[in-house]
Amino acid sequence: MRFVVFVEGHLERIALPRFLGGWLNSATTQRVGINVIRFQGGGEFKNKLASAVRRHLNGPSNSDLIAVVGILDLYGVNYYPNHVSAVQERYDWLCQHFENEVDCAKFHMFCAVHEFEAWILSQPENLPATVRRALPGRVQNPESVNFDNPPSKMLQRLYREKLRRDYKKIVDGSNLFSRLDPTVAREKCPYLKTMMDKLLSLAQAAGC
Repeated sequence: MRFVVFVEGHLERIALPRFLGGWLNSATTQRVGINVIRFQGGGEFKNKLASAVRRHLNGPSNSDLIAVVGILDLYGVNYYPNHVSAVQERYDWLCQHFENEVDCAKFHMFCAVHEFEAWILSQPENLPATVRRALPGRVQNPESVNFDNPPSKMLQRLYREKLRRDYKKIVDGSNLFSRLDPTVAREKCPYLKTMMDKLLSLAQAAGC
């Protein structure tokens, strides 16, 4: 049994199978696969998600498909209505927007608040020591790293200041995710917890 997960970036494609798959398989009786498909950025995600989801749900090899999932960074989306500004409002609006567009019970939309890298911040001990010591206090609640200074931009600034080099999403992000404990991230990131718990309930309902 498996999930198909649509994402917008390379780091998500590399990191999610181990991060989500490992956690799910520790809690299920049957192996759950995570097949990640990457769009080339948020624009393509927005424009092509609905048709791509329908192709997978209606395709000939969907007998083992638990559900199709979309995950998009809350940061960087520029098509919220003007009156939608708070984090919870934007999260709810974005999920509802794509679920309405796809209009299928087997599709579920989630967001990384505010970016995928927020989950990395749940375990600052994995970061280089000089970067870790310079983190602001709000990283104790990783999903509060916000629209103005999202996690990847914070890491980029601190890597330049403390290590004199750039934070590389694919190299550094992948290495940090490989050391990340999903159970810790889940407890520190409530929006992530909601997503993980939903995926687990879907897998268990499918007999896993």
